[in-house]
Amino acid sequence: MVAVAATLLDPQAARAEPGVPAPPSGLLSDRGRGDLSDADRDFATKVRLAGLWEIPAGEMAQERSDDPRIRSIGREIAAQHRVLDRFVRDAGKKLDIPLPDEPNSDQQGWLDEMANAEGTDFDKVYIDRLRAAHGKIFPAIATIRASTRNDTIRKLAQRTNQFVMTHMTLLESSGIVNFAALPTAPPPAAANGGTASTARVAPAANSETLSPLTGTSMLLIVVVALASVAGTAFTMRRLSQDPRRRYRRQQGRYFES
Repeated sequence: MVAVAATLLDPQAARAEPGVPAPPSGLLSDRGRGDLSDADRDFATKVRLAGLWEIPAGEMAQERSDDPRIRSIGREIAAQHRVLDRFVRDAGKKLDIPLPDEPNSDQQGWLDEMANAEGTDFDKVYIDRLRAAHGKIFPAIATIRASTRNDTIRKLAQRTNQFVMTHMTLLESSGIVNFAALPTAPPPAAANGGTASTARVAPAANSETLSPLTGTSMLLIVVVALASVAGTAFTMRRLSQDPRRRYRRQQGRYFES
């Protein structure tokens, strides 16, 4: 626990991939200052709920799985969630946000599903349920981190983001994540508010939408075109002159001087 906490609390000690920076959480304030929105309160509740079912799920992984890798993943995720749970409880106390003490009905159902499975069946349920849950909260974290006005929630969101990315990577390292079962991302929105798949290309402008050329515009076009033709003709004429004639003229001027 001490090793896990030290790793997650100290940005310099974070086990970041070489060349990939670890977000410096130590630069964020945590004074409970700033307006608190309903979305902020809901986010803190979701972080607390995540720990309430993922900690016992990790404990079951250590007991019910026959795969050493799954047991290791369960042990590490449970340990990290205990640290994150302390963070969210501290935030809830500071901001007077009531937090739940039991998992919700869906989470309890997932725990019951794991309790009734063993061996490779348990491994599949454990990995798929946790990976899907982390995928759902991941965009919610980004929204809160980018929009909250409260410094304590901002720091909690940044810390939670680091935990969730770590957990997703650990779960995927099992090699049994069913990526095909994950929900697909919505199509990107087009500039007009529609989607890229349904956005229609604007028809070509007709004669009613095009403004006709004025007499002045036509005159300018003709002048530019004539000037271009004259310049080209002059250049070609100069280039076509016999270089020997130019040389004799230059020599004659030299001796005359």
